[in-house]
Amino acid sequence: METGTVQSEAKSLARAVVERLRTAGHQAYLVGGCVRDLLLGVRPKDFDISTGARPERVMELFPQSGLVGAHFGVVLVRDGAAQVEVATFRSDHEYEDGRRPTAVHFETDPRADVLRRDFTINGLMMDPETGRVLDYVAGRADLDARLVRAIGDPDARFREDHLRLLRAVRFAARFGFVIEAATFDAMRRHAALITRVSAERVRDELVRILTEGGAAYGLDLLDESGLLAALLPEVVAMHGVAQPPEFHPEGDVWRHTRMLLENLDRATPALAMGALLHDVGKPPVFRVAERIRFDGHVERGVEMAHAILARLRFSNEDTERIESLVAHHMRFKDVGRMRESTLKRLMRLPHFDEHLELHRLDCLASSGNLENYELVKRKLDELPASEIKPTPLITGDDLIAAGYHPGPRFGEILSAVEDAQLEHRLRTPGEALEWVRDRYPTKAER
Repeated sequence: METGTVQSEAKSLARAVVERLRTAGHQAYLVGGCVRDLLLGVRPKDFDISTGARPERVMELFPQSGLVGAHFGVVLVRDGAAQVEVATFRSDHEYEDGRRPTAVHFETDPRADVLRRDFTINGLMMDPETGRVLDYVAGRADLDARLVRAIGDPDARFREDHLRLLRAVRFAARFGFVIEAATFDAMRRHAALITRVSAERVRDELVRILTEGGAAYGLDLLDESGLLAALLPEVVAMHGVAQPPEFHPEGDVWRHTRMLLENLDRATPALAMGALLHDVGKPPVFRVAERIRFDGHVERGVEMAHAILARLRFSNEDTERIESLVAHHMRFKDVGRMRESTLKRLMRLPHFDEHLELHRLDCLASSGNLENYELVKRKLDELPASEIKPTPLITGDDLIAAGYHPGPRFGEILSAVEDAQLEHRLRTPGEALEWVRDRYPTKAER
């Protein structure tokens, strides 16, 4: 089912849930991000409901529901593919782990529920029938002013849940908002707390900052707040690392990376991380000989990217995909001089669309020359998949049948045959075996 359809069904379900709760005598409102998005004219990704009904009453009214946060009074109501979270009004007790309160107290007053939340723009409630908004924290004014402001004492909010430090950046980047001065000052004071948050939660927020829009602005905010230094000092090290102006008129490695992110448009997580880390190996290998040089920066970059991705608990699959982007990003400069077989091998890398897009972004953030990008695009348009990755003319079994003994030499022979096939010098299995016999005679033939 398409995302838009599921979202539409979730909205209908949310309205129905609110209506049923109210008919049963309970207060109920849309709350949080969905209200913010509706007021901004953005389609909400999901819908949350806040109610005066206790969790057991919600489950009684909606038998198809299930508790997802019993301690916090959160019930998940489902209808087909659609689902909404229904949470009882509550206030939170002390936070001991920088993530969740040690205990909650169920409330009957919606205002108490709002005051425990993170930012004013996320503290709005709405009647889905009338559109009437309950605003206890001047959230609508901050929406109009395009501000991200902590509810109440910002120091307290960030001490309660350290991940809010990254969430402030994400909301500001996504919507192009400014983080209110007192809130941002508190972020600077508490930036080091982000290292106490689980790597998985940090990873997910960083990816969202880079993929939900405003990635370059998000990078600036991470840097200026001190969060980047706490999480990715390898990226902070790009500041002030000069590059040869004949290739990089834009400036240092930081400026180049930031410009690249500026052109990033709703990228996949792998492409976003590849864009951020593609030149991470430059600072440690920087040297000046006859000119500025970064010898071995790709290899160093792959090593550093691997360490960073492991630290952030990326999956093995994602790590391999991102490392591949770092490893191959410099190869595109040579495509005009590549043998046809080499170019075709490049073009059949897994997720090649990401490699090609990273090259395009890399060019736009430096020389602006897209000649090699256009060349590869033309090749992709011209060549069918069967020419880029054809069925092998011969296999190891064919070599054994022809009298060759298995061993390391097989790989060399099969690779050479494939090169000739990709360059149209060999077209049939018979031609391939004859070609092998001429160039790689068996011991009996020597």
